[in-house]
Amino acid sequence: MSRTNDEDSFFVQERDRLVSEISSGFEELLSLTNVLNRQVEEVFSMSAEYETVADLWHSFHQIVQDQDEATTPGQPAETEDDRTTPLPTGLPGTGTHILTDQVKETA
Repeated sequence: MSRTNDEDSFFVQERDRLVSEISSGFEELLSLTNVLNRQVEEVFSMSAEYETVADLWHSFHQIVQDQDEATTPGQPAETEDDRTTPLPTGLPGTGTHILTDQVKETA
């Protein structure tokens, strides 16, 4: 019977060791998941801030574009040599946003 107690004792010790190892693994997993969650929340909050800035630049662009389209007195009339060619526009604030480019052709 002493042999059975020794085997049970070994089994109980091994089980306790494995349960402890699994428990510490879950604690580490929970900790790392919390860190990841905080970083994801940080990224989402930063993207919301960039959206606000992009909306502000878009509003500014619309105002400037509306002012350019309005005719103001005292402004010289366009001639056939003055033409504006629309260029593709990018996202305001990134350096890729181009309003217009004036092209003059020689006759």
